[in-house]
Amino acid sequence: MKIIVDADACPVKSEIEKVAEEYQLDVVMVCDTAHIIKSDYAKVVTVDKGADSVDFALINMVRAGDIVVSQDYGVAAMALAKRASAIGNTGKEYTQFNIDSMLNQRYLAKENRRKGGKFTRGPKNPGVNKIKFIELLTELIIRVI
Repeated sequence: MKIIVDADACPVKSEIEKVAEEYQLDVVMVCDTAHIIKSDYAKVVTVDKGADSVDFALINMVRAGDIVVSQDYGVAAMALAKRASAIGNTGKEYTQFNIDSMLNQRYLAKENRRKGGKFTRGPKNPGVNKIKFIELLTELIIRVI
């Protein structure tokens, strides 16, 4: 098992490393060339800048039993399809039970904008609760080990 992170805009990278080190798990941080990430613990993989380049590189690394950290519902859905666990950087777990409705809401909002509808925002982002994130990440690790 490893933890693979969509690291471009992830505000909990150091928390991920601390928890992973405690459980002696490998961490892979994936970012594009527009971001510079340095880590003494994680392996950093930098890919070319481009639409979804980080997402595709990350998903190609995922194996069953891994944990993926991403705020992108599409990445989470692909990780779940590969029998990995997925968690958002706000401490929300993506599951087979909630991912479809999240993807559907995103699709409907995009269709509304495409048709010239008023721009609507999704639910208010609760922000990053680092304690909640650490608790859920630890719970996922224990569940998978």
